[in-house]
Amino acid sequence: MENQGSNLDKENVDTTNAEGPKIYTVEILRMIKELQQQHGLRHGDFQRYRGYCTRRVKRLRKTLNLPQGDKRHFKKRDVNVTHLEGKATNEKYVHIPLILSERAWAYAMQLRQEANSEPRKKFHLVSKLKKACVYSMQLQTLVNTEFCDARTKLEAEAYNAFIHGSYYFEMGRWKEAAENLKKAQVVYDNLVQALPEDEQILYKNRIDEIAPSLRYCAYNIGENINMNDLLEMRGKGMLTDLDTLVAQTKTEQTDAFQSTEWRGRKVTVRPAKVRLFLLSIQDLNKSVEKGKDFQAKIDIVENVLLDCKDAISALKDEIKQDPKLRITQEGQLSSVQFLLAYLSYIRLKLTLERNLYLVGQAKQNMEEEKTSENSKKVRSQDISRLYEIILQNITELQQLNGMENDKEYQTEIETLSLGFKAFRCYYIALTLVNLKRWKEAVSMYERSLKYANDAIKQKIKEFNLDKDLKDLSKKIEGSKFSALAYSVLETDNQEESVLYGKSQKSTKPLFERLDQYKEDTTLNSRNPNVYKITPEMEAIPCKPLFFDLALNFVEFPSLEDKVETAASKKATSGLTGFVKGFLGFGGEKK
Repeated sequence: MENQGSNLDKENVDTTNAEGPKIYTVEILRMIKELQQQHGLRHGDFQRYRGYCTRRVKRLRKTLNLPQGDKRHFKKRDVNVTHLEGKATNEKYVHIPLILSERAWAYAMQLRQEANSEPRKKFHLVSKLKKACVYSMQLQTLVNTEFCDARTKLEAEAYNAFIHGSYYFEMGRWKEAAENLKKAQVVYDNLVQALPEDEQILYKNRIDEIAPSLRYCAYNIGENINMNDLLEMRGKGMLTDLDTLVAQTKTEQTDAFQSTEWRGRKVTVRPAKVRLFLLSIQDLNKSVEKGKDFQAKIDIVENVLLDCKDAISALKDEIKQDPKLRITQEGQLSSVQFLLAYLSYIRLKLTLERNLYLVGQAKQNMEEEKTSENSKKVRSQDISRLYEIILQNITELQQLNGMENDKEYQTEIETLSLGFKAFRCYYIALTLVNLKRWKEAVSMYERSLKYANDAIKQKIKEFNLDKDLKDLSKKIEGSKFSALAYSVLETDNQEESVLYGKSQKSTKPLFERLDQYKEDTTLNSRNPNVYKITPEMEAIPCKPLFFDLALNFVEFPSLEDKVETAASKKATSGLTGFVKGFLGFGGEKK
């Protein structure tokens, strides 16, 4: 695989003027991307790529006869402009600082992976990125001469800005990182406009790679102005103090979000987490629209949902710490509790939006299933279950604390509920159609159409439901008549089966259907279904139990005159007892 590097050298173009020096074109980004993909970075193996860069530099120095000492002694020899002069010049001199910078960068990325378990390696990582900055600066100095063309100079400038931006990013110096990364992005964007269409993809991918780091830098700075305007102002000499402008912008943002307004009521926003969350959701719709597919949009909304839950927790903690905030005014919530209701409303709306994207993803998979066998199987009952979850979210919105008596709010939510009920009934009807329960399907279609018409009359503006409900109404018309036709056909078939005995097979034994004539071929077989030999268990009444409840209330007559008492017994048996005892019989046995 290492011979692939030598092939790249042949692809780079050099032009020789009759009167001037050679002018080289080195496609830096294409070259390093191909080397990275061929030597480990396809699988994220930075150590393998670093080892390749070391061997590559050694071969280049040997080929160009530019060793750094001998086996015993080391003598540093950097590439400079003099190596590009004269007849013995070679464009491979430009490759040496580039590969050295790539080696240091790859080592830094390897250390970043290892720093998750060993935090001390963070310092080594920073030193390697600093070394990569030194080599990238050497590359730019070497290229910014008469020996390289304009494209090579632009690519070297963008590469140097990217490496410096990565270094400042790791150092947490967000302003410098943002400036360098934006500079690299602008240069690559200009190259995209100047190059043919077949060469633009690589540079567009690099611009997309830089974008997340730029957004993170802007988030940490707290910027709200366009970075392009900053660079333009600095280039014209109009902007001399970036720190002052950033601090001023951050102060303006903080002042702007001292309060927020919802449903005509303005409330103060005190917790910092809540303020940052309200700032972050301003451009949420634009971020979601940039999502390439439904899964990307779902991931964006779920991340914002986590931030929303953190903001709600922070506000609840503040309410617990200050008991005065729990006091409600007469007839309405306090400002803090109203803010909590607003955050809960945002959370439920985001959950609703996430569930709608799940519905859209399921519908897309259902459509793909018709054309592709390998697509994920989605059933209509899965979609109806998702709409059931959405209706639960609607119920939570209706029960939001402090909004129970707001008639306008309740009307809006009830209208939303009607729209989603129409979709739920429609997919329940599709489920019944799959089960060939035509009559139930027709009734569900009619109910769905009723809900849809009621919702259309009230004009739902949110979630683009108005247009979807009109399309649904058109679908229901055709589907309903189709199910009705199948229902009529099924009824006709049943009547024919009763008249001509062409009914379906029955599992009932002959003994239970003697009054019905059906052609059953199994009666002539060895195991005819005539009578079930082991009868099924049937419930029978048990023997009743009688309890004598009146015994305790019956008064019996006295029988004392008929029963001898113990005293009368002793009186009558005095002499006879003495005689029996004296003669030795009649006594008590012991």
